[in-house]
Amino acid sequence: MLQISVLSVAGVFGAVLRQIPAFALHDPNAYADQLAQLHAEYDPLTVLGLNVGPGMVDLFDRLGLFRVFSAPWFVFLLTLLVVSIVVCTLNRLPDLWRSSRNVRVVQAAPFFDLRLDHRAAYADAGGAGVDALRDVLRGSRYKVREEAGVEKDSAGESAEVRHVYGDKNQYLKLATLFTHLGLILFLAGAAVTTALGYETVVFLGEGQTAPVRAVGTPDNLLVKNIHFEAPTRPDGSFADFRTDLAVYQNGQLVARKIIRVNDPLEVNGYVFHQNTFGPAENLSIWDSSGQLVWDGPVLLEGSLAGRPQGFLTIPGSQLGLLVVLDRATDGTALLALSGITAQPLPNGGNLCFLQVVGLGATTEPGTTCGYTIGWASAGAFTGMVIKRDPGQGLIWIAYLSLITGLALTFYFPRRRVWARLDGDRLALAMAADRYVDVEHEFGRLTDELSARLRNRPESRLQPSSGSGRN
Repeated sequence: MLQISVLSVAGVFGAVLRQIPAFALHDPNAYADQLAQLHAEYDPLTVLGLNVGPGMVDLFDRLGLFRVFSAPWFVFLLTLLVVSIVVCTLNRLPDLWRSSRNVRVVQAAPFFDLRLDHRAAYADAGGAGVDALRDVLRGSRYKVREEAGVEKDSAGESAEVRHVYGDKNQYLKLATLFTHLGLILFLAGAAVTTALGYETVVFLGEGQTAPVRAVGTPDNLLVKNIHFEAPTRPDGSFADFRTDLAVYQNGQLVARKIIRVNDPLEVNGYVFHQNTFGPAENLSIWDSSGQLVWDGPVLLEGSLAGRPQGFLTIPGSQLGLLVVLDRATDGTALLALSGITAQPLPNGGNLCFLQVVGLGATTEPGTTCGYTIGWASAGAFTGMVIKRDPGQGLIWIAYLSLITGLALTFYFPRRRVWARLDGDRLALAMAADRYVDVEHEFGRLTDELSARLRNRPESRLQPSSGSGRN
């Protein structure tokens, strides 16, 4: 319980605090970017007039609270819980097996004392009472066993006594093992996914391609955005987001599908989810000699002063191009282009040029450091989350095991009925697991038996009363 409590508290932190995406955990630059976003979000936090935000972010980062579910201490706690569940299960198994195997047909006369709960007796039942009880029990799917013997009565006289025992769902108490197995497999599936899983985010402009894993990975997949569209409704809201996606391996097309938010593409264990989108502006760039050095989209996946922003290093140069999408007062789209040099300029700065162009316009080389930059058209990029989850199969097995164990435990609990025919008097007793309404079950059995014998029992007692009612 202590382990589960600690894990639950950790889970609350993981649910309340913004978590760093899995793809950034393996990329130092992406991790630093995510940490900067966390600082921007939490740094303004103050308590009693003290600005605690920056220190809190640094402390939580060191404790792993922004990546709870992959933090080493959380993985250790999960491993410890798995070991604990296994040990508890193995410890309980012998007693559980003995209790399921325990079949005691013969019970002594005091066991049927009517002052105890769930007891009844029929006078003058005789052998017909045993036959009727056997039919009633079998009709209710009890497994019936019988034994006969000679016992001495209170006067010391020998008399024949017959015993009947009905057992229903004898071995289903072992279903708790399915529940324990489900818990173990859930944790094992999470561990497999953490250790062997893969997740990344890919932004692609129309016609662009990108590798799924690092370049050089054997049999790597290559994903291509054939076409992306986000149609709108008459009120301007988006009606859908869909990407015509193609996946290649070793130069061969292996899959192609139009993916949507809830309709991903699955290829070789990888799942491609439609996740986001944004503007992508198609630029054409010529160098000072008139040679085309870039013709394609620039993805504006970032943000600068609340406006979409992207960055491109002009091929064959050390000049970076910062692109910001803005609008004029009349709503006309404008593109702010900033040229940034790698080395400081004579004036000590790095800003080579700052120009604003409209859609379809082209800059003059003299104003953009010798380059001619044209804004050919406006478009959009698609953002996909690509996941490989090798623990998914274990999670499904765990789910089925857990549901099976719970269903068998709660809906098929064990019930046992004993009967003793001493002379013509037939005495009954019943016991069941705690999930059974024993009073209702025992009442149903005795009512059915009474109808067959055309006789009412001597007494039937209420549960937990400790005394009888005639």
